[in-house]
Amino acid sequence: MGCVTHYFGGVEVAIVKLNKTVKVGDEACFRGHTTDFCQTIDSMQFDHQPIVSAQKGKEVGIKVKEKVREGDGVFAKA
Repeated sequence: MGCVTHYFGGVEVAIVKLNKTVKVGDEACFRGHTTDFCQTIDSMQFDHQPIVSAQKGKEVGIKVKEKVREGDGVFAKA
C-alpha cells in the first residue's frame, strides 16, 4: 500500500505515501523494526479534508490505533 513518511503522535495520524489505490474500509498492516499491527482504515484525509479513497502516488493522513514510525511499511492484509 505504501510507506509511512511522518507520524503525528498527538492526533495519532500516519502520513502515508501510497503505491496503490486505497479506500476507507480497507485492511492495512503497519510493519517496521518495532511496529507490527493491522487495522481497518476508518478515517483518511488529504489536504486536511476527509476522503474515502486515494490514488497511487498521493500522500494521505490515516488515523492509526498504535504508534508508527517513519519508514514503516504499509501492506494490504492478506
